[in-house]
Amino acid sequence: MKYEIVARDFQLTDSLRTYIEKRINFTFNGRFDQLKRICVRLSDINGPRGGIDKRCRIQISLPRLKDVVVDDTESNLYVAIDRAVDRAGRTVNRRLTRLYYKNRKLFVPNKRTLTLSSDSQFA
Repeated sequence: MKYEIVARDFQLTDSLRTYIEKRINFTFNGRFDQLKRICVRLSDINGPRGGIDKRCRIQISLPRLKDVVVDDTESNLYVAIDRAVDRAGRTVNRRLTRLYYKNRKLFVPNKRTLTLSSDSQFA
């Protein structure tokens, strides 16, 4: 599984990078083998004007499913990252669980092996 962190309109610091990596590792700990790619894009919408303008966009590529895209905007970048990663984790978990149960429903055992005949020795 690959992940990419991109910052637009501001400098991506080492502390911010490690924070994002820790949040991703904590949230997707048991699912890394089921994910193809995670792309985190950080941006400052209004620039130096301030306000609620720190944006975190997470795109997760899943095999055989549509991509999960979560977008969150907050005044604090760390809060935007937390909320976006949490929402992405819940969405990925829900989609992969649905896929698991959908694949289980497709398996139908042979009905002949499940029924006992009337002239069985156990009757």
